[in-house]
Amino acid sequence: MVAAQGHLADEDGAPLVFQRAVEALGTARTRPEVELAQIPAPKRLAPHAYAVEAAVLVEGEELADGRLVLLHDPVGQENWHGTFRVVTLARAELEPEMAADPLLPDVCWSWLTGALAARGAAYSEPSGTVSCSSSHHFGGLAERPASTEIEVRASWTPADSAAGFPDMAAHLVAWCELLCTSAGLPPTLGEPGGSGIVSLPNRRGPR
Repeated sequence: MVAAQGHLADEDGAPLVFQRAVEALGTARTRPEVELAQIPAPKRLAPHAYAVEAAVLVEGEELADGRLVLLHDPVGQENWHGTFRVVTLARAELEPEMAADPLLPDVCWSWLTGALAARGAAYSEPSGTVSCSSSHHFGGLAERPASTEIEVRASWTPADSAAGFPDMAAHLVAWCELLCTSAGLPPTLGEPGGSGIVSLPNRRGPR
């Protein structure tokens, strides 16, 4: 699916490199299960920001969701080591027993770094958190099965391409692949790095 077309209605004074990076987001082609849309971007993290949200839908059921924010500060920020920063959130529901797997956080983080590498999305200064939360229902909700949600919060500094701004299409596609893997979808035929993806068993959702 083609990403929501980038536009800067509220960013008329945005630097050209930021405008080009946003336009690159609009050229990204993701899996058909992914729905993308522009959302309001946070205004306090950087002088310029652009945000999209995504959901992985299979037969009308939402299996994963998240958001990606592209930040730009022309003078840079100390912890970025660059003038751009990508901030992301990805969430998906797993079978409850998966929360006890000690390898779960490492595997989930590898889904992101592996997807970035497979798409040639160069980056530096990565940071993030992988969290699991379990829900058990009682009383009037007792019939609902227990559930576990995995949440990956990550940020990184995208490297400039030869054109002088980050190839944000590659970064967006890689992030969407993290969502799809978290949702339990198998790699598509010919998907870069598909054979190297580590999957978790007993994943909630389509097998």
